[in-house]
Amino acid sequence: MAEAAMGGNPEHVPATGGGSDVSTISAAAPAEVGVRFEVDGEIATVTLDRPDKRNAQTFATWSALARIGETLPEQVRVVVVRGEGPSFSAGIDLRMFTPEGVPGQGSFASAAALGDTEFEQRIAEAQKGFLWLRRPEIVSIAAVQGHAIGAGFQLALACDLRVVADDVKFCMKEPALGLVPDLTGTKPLTDIVGVPRAVEMCLTARTVGAAEAVRLGLAEIAVPVSELAQAVDDLAAALLSTDRAAAAATKRLLQAAPVRTLEEQAAAERAEQVARIRAFVGGASAPD
Repeated sequence: MAEAAMGGNPEHVPATGGGSDVSTISAAAPAEVGVRFEVDGEIATVTLDRPDKRNAQTFATWSALARIGETLPEQVRVVVVRGEGPSFSAGIDLRMFTPEGVPGQGSFASAAALGDTEFEQRIAEAQKGFLWLRRPEIVSIAAVQGHAIGAGFQLALACDLRVVADDVKFCMKEPALGLVPDLTGTKPLTDIVGVPRAVEMCLTARTVGAAEAVRLGLAEIAVPVSELAQAVDDLAAALLSTDRAAAAATKRLLQAAPVRTLEEQAAAERAEQVARIRAFVGGASAPD
């Protein structure tokens, strides 16, 4: 029952060609999945691929994203998340609010009929599709153009960095629909803009454009739509120029810094640096 609700059992089918390892969601998966996955060397690209639906997300989308995280090849250092067509993602597929739901996946009405524990577990499974993008061993980049609404905004927020086109439209729509943002977006949003601004943005469900997104720190850079792909490529190349182990160690330090005291962070820096210097000079690993 859980698998059916999450959109079946998408498979990753590896193929090689042209010097690149490429994986895609197999044809056996439901057409509603709409997610492509490609690996080229140390860069993986996850593409929401339902442009006719403005890349609206479903249970199957979240299941596919989670499986990509579970099977991400070890050589990948940078993950780019993008949307096919003019929109990054317009949010949740509105058919999920209808009694009929999305074919083969059910609806929110069918999920609401579950017990509390099972219902929360269903949400936890969806959240897995977002949480893996924060792993220390990778850097995730959201390449965002057009609409990034609700679940789309949260997917962008799940990434470490956001490069946006000048037509971007961020909006946390869930409260206006009688819901709350539950795809891990509230933590990064408040970390970036602060609680008062996050309250204002969410409870008014207003749209945030490119210039404001950069000013608030929701985007690292805004470029014309025609330059988005190149800007993301340039950023990925710059990230790959850093030593892999040092990058992962630094990301671990930065992620934990907000919840540590200065003394705790200093101790963590010392521990990470001992390991890095030993590796740098070719010495033995740090003792237990």
